[in-house]
Amino acid sequence: MLTEDERREAAAAILRAERDRVPCPQLSRTYPHMEIEDAYRVQDIWAQARIDAGARVAGHKIGLTSRAMQMASKINEPDYGRILDDALYNDGAQIRADLFIKPRLEVELAFVMSEDLQGPNCRIYDVLRATEFVVPALEIIDYRTEVPRAIVDTIADNAAFGAIVVGGRPIRPMDVDIRWIGATLALNGIIEESGVSAAIMGHPAAGVAWLVNKLHAVGAKLEKGQIVLGGSFTRPVDIKRGDVVTADYGPIGAISVSFV
Repeated sequence: MLTEDERREAAAAILRAERDRVPCPQLSRTYPHMEIEDAYRVQDIWAQARIDAGARVAGHKIGLTSRAMQMASKINEPDYGRILDDALYNDGAQIRADLFIKPRLEVELAFVMSEDLQGPNCRIYDVLRATEFVVPALEIIDYRTEVPRAIVDTIADNAAFGAIVVGGRPIRPMDVDIRWIGATLALNGIIEESGVSAAIMGHPAAGVAWLVNKLHAVGAKLEKGQIVLGGSFTRPVDIKRGDVVTADYGPIGAISVSFV
């Protein structure tokens, strides 16, 4: 375990990397005794610093929802981070590529909460009952630490969250079987990835239920109006200045963004 001073030092390193666009050394190497509890505490300190500087928590993201990614990270469950309102974009946005260090992009679904939702023992049907809309979303992920990374590096680094883009056609959670929403991801007109949302823990709402129960353990909950990124169902695609990305979700619309 880290001391509180070490946790604050680690959060300061992430903040500097974010500000300067230069990755810092892996926290897992700087603090070999760092544990997952420490990593979430570092994330808390980072988030509070960003909030004190004027940002607002708009929701949460869930990462490592695929078994392959969990095995690669040597962890048997997902992780989570915060979505801040200054990293929220709409369909058609022109996004500055230099806001990120080495951005990559993933295809996801976002849940918009119609009411507060808290654990314990949250189930998929509780999530569906508390969700107002499900909308197509893209997540831009970014690393503020050097690679290769341990799971504590990823968690402390706000679960690699960079930004979120929402668009397409909002649907009610029971309008369609959201397990079978599929999408293609095209980079500069060439389809690079495709996937189906059932790849997210069998059901995209399963990750949200997991998140609600994890938040309950630290005295938190999902709040009405918050956005939850449910996890990627495609592999990440590298992006750079000049790229145009389009994710086509078929009947529920598409999202296009460009990087300048």
